[in-house]
Amino acid sequence: MTDPSRLVVGISGASGVIYGVRLLQALKKLPVETHLVMTRTAEITLGHETKLKVAEVRRLADAAYGIDDLAAAISSGSFRTMGMIVAPCSMRSLGEIANGITSNLLTRAADVVLKERRRLVLMARETPLHAIHLRNMTRLAEMGAIIAPPVPAFYNKPQTLDDLIDHTVGRVLDLFDLDTGKVKRWS
Repeated sequence: MTDPSRLVVGISGASGVIYGVRLLQALKKLPVETHLVMTRTAEITLGHETKLKVAEVRRLADAAYGIDDLAAAISSGSFRTMGMIVAPCSMRSLGEIANGITSNLLTRAADVVLKERRRLVLMARETPLHAIHLRNMTRLAEMGAIIAPPVPAFYNKPQTLDDLIDHTVGRVLDLFDLDTGKVKRWS
Protein backbone atom coordinates (compact mmCIF):
# COMPACT_ATOMS: atom_id res chain seq x y z
CA MET A 1 0.00 0.00 0.00
CA THR A 2 1.32 3.46 -0.87
CA ASP A 3 1.25 6.52 1.32
CA PRO A 4 -1.78 8.48 0.04
CA SER A 5 -0.39 11.76 1.31
CA ARG A 6 2.76 12.04 -0.87
CA LEU A 7 2.88 13.17 -4.48
CA VAL A 8 5.93 13.83 -6.66
CA VAL A 9 5.71 16.84 -8.96
CA GLY A 10 8.11 17.22 -11.85
CA ILE A 11 8.38 20.38 -13.92
CA SER A 12 10.23 20.06 -17.22
CA GLY A 13 11.28 22.80 -19.60
CA ALA A 14 8.33 22.76 -21.97
CA SER A 15 6.21 25.86 -22.34
CA GLY A 16 3.39 25.87 -19.82
CA VAL A 17 5.41 25.96 -16.61
CA ILE A 18 2.38 27.63 -15.00
CA TYR A 19 0.70 24.20 -14.90
CA GLY A 20 3.37 22.91 -12.54
CA VAL A 21 3.26 26.06 -10.43
CA ARG A 22 -0.55 26.01 -10.21
CA LEU A 23 -0.44 22.31 -9.37
CA LEU A 24 1.83 23.03 -6.39
CA GLN A 25 -0.41 25.92 -5.31
CA ALA A 26 -3.50 23.69 -5.46
CA LEU A 27 -1.77 20.91 -3.54
CA LYS A 28 -0.77 23.38 -0.79
CA LYS A 29 -4.46 23.54 0.14
CA LEU A 30 -4.84 19.75 0.28
CA PRO A 31 -3.50 17.23 2.82
CA VAL A 32 -0.73 16.13 0.45
CA GLU A 33 3.02 16.20 1.00
CA THR A 34 4.65 17.43 -2.22
CA HIS A 35 8.09 16.52 -3.54
CA LEU A 36 9.35 18.74 -6.36
CA VAL A 37 12.02 18.31 -9.00
CA MET A 38 12.56 20.85 -11.81
CA THR A 39 14.83 20.53 -14.82
CA ARG A 40 17.31 23.29 -15.58
CA THR A 41 15.27 24.16 -18.66
CA ALA A 42 12.16 24.46 -16.47
CA GLU A 43 13.99 27.02 -14.37
CA ILE A 44 14.82 29.00 -17.51
CA THR A 45 11.27 28.69 -18.85
CA LEU A 46 9.93 29.89 -15.50
CA GLY A 47 11.84 33.16 -16.00
CA HIS A 48 10.49 33.58 -19.52
CA GLU A 49 6.85 32.75 -18.77
CA THR A 50 6.29 34.12 -15.25
CA LYS A 51 7.56 36.69 -12.79
CA LEU A 52 8.29 33.95 -10.27
CA LYS A 53 11.74 33.00 -9.05
CA VAL A 54 12.87 29.39 -8.79
CA ALA A 55 13.19 29.73 -5.00
CA GLU A 56 9.54 30.81 -4.76
CA VAL A 57 8.39 27.73 -6.67
CA ARG A 58 10.59 25.45 -4.60
CA ARG A 59 9.02 26.90 -1.42
CA LEU A 60 5.57 25.79 -2.66
CA ALA A 61 6.69 22.18 -2.18
CA ASP A 62 7.24 20.37 1.09
CA ALA A 63 10.54 19.04 -0.29
CA ALA A 64 12.48 20.14 -3.37
CA TYR A 65 15.41 18.34 -4.93
CA GLY A 66 18.12 19.28 -7.36
CA ILE A 67 17.90 17.75 -10.81
CA ASP A 68 21.21 15.90 -10.34
CA ASP A 69 20.40 14.53 -6.86
CA LEU A 70 20.02 10.89 -7.84
CA ALA A 71 20.26 9.91 -4.16
CA ALA A 72 17.08 11.87 -3.32
CA ALA A 73 14.25 10.04 -1.60
CA ILE A 74 12.09 10.13 -4.76
CA SER A 75 14.71 8.12 -6.65
CA SER A 76 13.93 5.04 -4.57
CA GLY A 77 10.98 2.69 -4.81
CA SER A 78 11.08 2.24 -1.04
CA PHE A 79 10.00 5.89 -0.68
CA ARG A 80 6.27 5.34 -0.96
CA THR A 81 4.14 7.85 -2.85
CA MET A 82 0.79 7.89 -4.59
CA GLY A 83 2.60 8.68 -7.83
CA MET A 84 3.95 11.54 -9.90
CA ILE A 85 2.74 14.31 -12.19
CA VAL A 86 5.06 15.95 -14.70
CA ALA A 87 3.56 19.34 -15.51
CA PRO A 88 4.44 20.30 -18.15
CA CYS A 89 6.20 17.33 -19.69
CA SER A 90 8.56 18.12 -22.55
CA MET A 91 9.01 15.64 -25.36
CA ARG A 92 12.60 15.22 -24.24
CA SER A 93 11.55 14.13 -20.75
CA LEU A 94 8.71 12.03 -22.16
CA GLY A 95 11.11 10.31 -24.57
CA GLU A 96 13.63 9.57 -21.83
CA ILE A 97 10.93 8.15 -19.56
CA ALA A 98 9.47 6.05 -22.40
CA ASN A 99 12.87 4.54 -23.11
CA GLY A 100 14.10 4.00 -19.56
CA ILE A 101 16.76 6.72 -19.73
CA THR A 102 17.24 8.02 -16.21
CA SER A 103 19.80 10.76 -16.80
CA ASN A 104 18.38 13.10 -14.14
CA LEU A 105 16.18 13.00 -11.05
CA LEU A 106 12.97 13.83 -12.92
CA THR A 107 13.30 10.90 -15.31
CA ARG A 108 14.59 8.60 -12.53
CA ALA A 109 11.63 9.46 -10.28
CA ALA A 110 9.22 8.79 -13.16
CA ASP A 111 10.97 5.48 -13.86
CA VAL A 112 10.56 4.52 -10.19
CA VAL A 113 6.86 5.36 -10.30
CA LEU A 114 6.45 3.11 -13.35
CA LYS A 115 8.43 0.20 -11.90
CA GLU A 116 6.49 0.38 -8.64
CA ARG A 117 3.20 0.40 -10.60
CA ARG A 118 2.15 3.76 -9.21
CA ARG A 119 0.25 6.41 -11.14
CA LEU A 120 2.35 8.51 -13.53
CA VAL A 121 0.60 11.43 -15.23
CA LEU A 122 2.41 13.31 -17.98
CA MET A 123 1.03 16.66 -19.10
CA ALA A 124 2.68 16.41 -22.52
CA ARG A 125 3.24 19.85 -24.03
CA GLU A 126 4.04 19.85 -27.72
CA THR A 127 2.24 20.43 -30.98
CA PRO A 128 2.19 19.29 -33.66
CA LEU A 129 3.27 15.75 -32.84
CA HIS A 130 5.34 13.50 -35.08
CA ALA A 131 5.53 9.72 -35.13
CA ILE A 132 8.30 9.43 -32.52
CA HIS A 133 6.30 11.54 -30.04
CA LEU A 134 3.24 9.38 -30.65
CA ARG A 135 5.21 6.13 -30.36
CA ASN A 136 6.74 7.26 -27.07
CA MET A 137 3.29 8.20 -25.74
CA THR A 138 1.92 4.83 -26.83
CA ARG A 139 4.83 3.03 -25.17
CA LEU A 140 4.18 4.92 -21.93
CA ALA A 141 0.43 4.29 -22.06
CA GLU A 142 1.13 0.60 -22.53
CA MET A 143 3.30 0.74 -19.37
CA GLY A 144 0.43 2.32 -17.43
CA ALA A 145 1.29 6.01 -17.62
CA ILE A 146 -1.51 8.49 -18.26
CA ILE A 147 -0.86 11.02 -21.00
CA ALA A 148 -2.86 14.14 -20.11
CA PRO A 149 -2.02 17.05 -22.40
CA PRO A 150 -3.25 20.37 -21.02
CA VAL A 151 -6.11 20.69 -23.50
CA PRO A 152 -8.64 23.29 -22.32
CA ALA A 153 -12.29 22.44 -21.77
CA PHE A 154 -14.95 24.95 -22.71
CA TYR A 155 -18.15 23.35 -21.35
CA ASN A 156 -17.34 25.07 -18.06
CA LYS A 157 -17.46 28.51 -19.77
CA PRO A 158 -14.05 29.79 -18.63
CA GLN A 159 -13.79 33.55 -18.28
CA THR A 160 -10.05 33.88 -17.74
CA LEU A 161 -6.79 32.11 -18.46
CA ASP A 162 -6.69 31.22 -14.76
CA ASP A 163 -10.04 29.42 -15.17
CA LEU A 164 -8.56 27.30 -17.98
CA ILE A 165 -5.43 26.49 -15.99
CA ASP A 166 -7.30 25.71 -12.77
CA HIS A 167 -9.75 23.41 -14.54
CA THR A 168 -6.94 21.49 -16.27
CA VAL A 169 -4.95 21.15 -13.04
CA GLY A 170 -8.10 20.10 -11.20
CA ARG A 171 -8.84 17.39 -13.77
CA VAL A 172 -5.29 16.05 -13.46
CA LEU A 173 -5.62 15.93 -9.68
CA ASP A 174 -8.93 14.10 -10.14
CA LEU A 175 -6.78 11.22 -11.42
CA PHE A 176 -5.44 10.91 -7.86
CA ASP A 177 -8.88 11.39 -6.26
CA LEU A 178 -7.84 14.85 -5.09
CA ASP A 179 -10.47 17.57 -5.42
CA THR A 180 -9.36 21.19 -5.63
CA GLY A 181 -12.92 22.49 -5.60
CA LYS A 182 -12.15 24.49 -8.76
CA VAL A 183 -13.42 22.05 -11.37
CA LYS A 184 -16.80 22.93 -12.78
CA ARG A 185 -18.29 19.50 -13.27
CA TRP A 186 -20.40 18.45 -16.24
CA SER A 187 -24.05 18.57 -15.25
